[in-house]
Amino acid sequence: MSIRDDLIERCAQKRNRKVGPLSKEAYAELALAVRENPEAFADEGPERALLMLANALDAHRAAARDDDLLDDDAFAAERTRRLERLIDTCDAARALDDGCLDALLVRALAEDLEPDTLTQRLLELDAGRGPLGEAGGDLWADPFNRPRLRLRAALARTCADAARFSLARDGARLVVDATLAAGDPLGARHTLMLACARLEDEDGLNRAEALFSDRESAWSHLSRVLLLYKLGRMSAARRALRGFDSLCAGGAYALLRPVYVDLYLPERPEAPACGFEEAVMAVREAEPIIADVPEFIGWCQGFDWLVGSAQAFAERNDLDW
Repeated sequence: MSIRDDLIERCAQKRNRKVGPLSKEAYAELALAVRENPEAFADEGPERALLMLANALDAHRAAARDDDLLDDDAFAAERTRRLERLIDTCDAARALDDGCLDALLVRALAEDLEPDTLTQRLLELDAGRGPLGEAGGDLWADPFNRPRLRLRAALARTCADAARFSLARDGARLVVDATLAAGDPLGARHTLMLACARLEDEDGLNRAEALFSDRESAWSHLSRVLLLYKLGRMSAARRALRGFDSLCAGGAYALLRPVYVDLYLPERPEAPACGFEEAVMAVREAEPIIADVPEFIGWCQGFDWLVGSAQAFAERNDLDW
């Protein structure tokens, strides 16, 4: 779900409190009307700020669709301009609602800071906001809780980027626990699994996989490879690597020829489970772990079947090799 979805639910709930309570059917019609014309319902500062931010994020994503047609210099210049426009919009949204946490989060991310600096910035945004919630809860059900949950999920990812893996694991676990009833809509389990792999926390990875046993992903498969490799169980690691290759489309290529991944603003984009886009994101998020174990890629390259799989995928999809 996106910030726009939150806006729609917030506007619908506010209107329902004013005119309702409405029946389930009438509320569904109200929500549809809000979705079709949110401008007519965003009549207070916080909702107008969210609408402004949602529109800006949609425009930002649309503007990036032709990036593949640009050379490196043109891409860098256009990306900088897009991020600057987004920062300006975040400031304008805060003029409507100074406490708009989503605007504060997106602005911090759009500044494209170094991981350590961004971690500190996000910690400051979260400071003084109290505990996140109880394990097994459903904080996601209330759209007014979601900005804080997005912040904590982003903080966990940033901690992993900054090689603060214990903080990443503990922070991601809190988000998973707080949103478990909703199925972990922010994908905090992915950060949790990678952090467990880096920390050689096999029990933690097993528990996370058990919670989502019917929802395998590129992150879960790659985390298992990394964990087993770090534990020195090489036969099992090799089998897990074969699983990553066979179950994740283009996984071998993503691992051996990492693809650029832009900022998450503020969440990961949705992608088919175990598809190439997911594999690319998983490898990108695993970079701090892979960099910490420099012999890992060399070990992977030693398997002709993995290199052959990556090369065949490149040829089928007209990718560089």
